[in-house]
Amino acid sequence: MELLVSVALGVLTASGVYLILRPTTFSVVLGLTLLSYAVNGLIFFGGRLKAGAPPLSVPGLTNQTDPLPQALVLTAIVIGFGMTAYLLAVALKAKSESGTDHVDAGETR
Repeated sequence: MELLVSVALGVLTASGVYLILRPTTFSVVLGLTLLSYAVNGLIFFGGRLKAGAPPLSVPGLTNQTDPLPQALVLTAIVIGFGMTAYLLAVALKAKSESGTDHVDAGETR
């Protein structure tokens, strides 16, 4: 199971980095989104979830799940959604002003 999760996170990270290096703004936004998914997965699976363990603290129980990684990932999902919406709005505005979708469209040489 660890190998499958590691490969999936590696593919997400590699795809995100590849898309960030593309010359179009939509690819950059998609790459940042994939990279944030990879980091969220790393935090979530690094929390050592236990099957059948309660997520809340029960008196007298020693086998329980740590809720902190779950809370961090939930917060990161909300922040990532806001970041993605903002970046898409900026990318659409830049495309409407410059007429192209390239990242360096406004650059003068």
